[in-house]
Amino acid sequence: MDGMIDLPFALPTAVAGIALTSLYTESGWIGSLLAPLGIQAAFSPLGVTIALTFIGLPFVVRMVEPVLKALDKETEEASALLGATSFQTFKRVIFPVLIPALLAGMTLAFARALGEYGSVVFIAGNMPMKTEIVPLLIMTKLEQFDYGGATAIAVVMLTISFLLLLAVNGLQWLIARKLGQRRAS
Repeated sequence: MDGMIDLPFALPTAVAGIALTSLYTESGWIGSLLAPLGIQAAFSPLGVTIALTFIGLPFVVRMVEPVLKALDKETEEASALLGATSFQTFKRVIFPVLIPALLAGMTLAFARALGEYGSVVFIAGNMPMKTEIVPLLIMTKLEQFDYGGATAIAVVMLTISFLLLLAVNGLQWLIARKLGQRRAS
């Protein structure tokens, strides 16, 4: 299972893009199952989401896994003994501990997704204003010798990335502070 989770790290991104495209086209293994339902995965925004999930999921799993392993089983058992349902135990005992790891993993996945080119460029189809991706826009600007335009797009993406990272770090700090106050009382 570890190998399957780490596959997107080891697989060249262009190979991942070609493999995902061949799986999700209407003649592919998965796409042929989706087509009768009227779902087009390849060459659509759904395809972009699939590719970005594929390359980002390992970051989330690798951040959450150690937290789950370190969870205190006695706390879960105490919750059950006090009459909490499984959902209440998850909501009040497990999930609050997972929030910082989930946020960190999703932030890493999002950061990777922002600059992802190889795995997305094939499955996206690159239809202007529909499935066009930012790295492709930057590459197009560079090919047209529009260095100012490419730089402007890159600066906007850098600013968005920085602000999101700042927001997530602030949110993690607030959650850690709130959990610390809860434990102290």
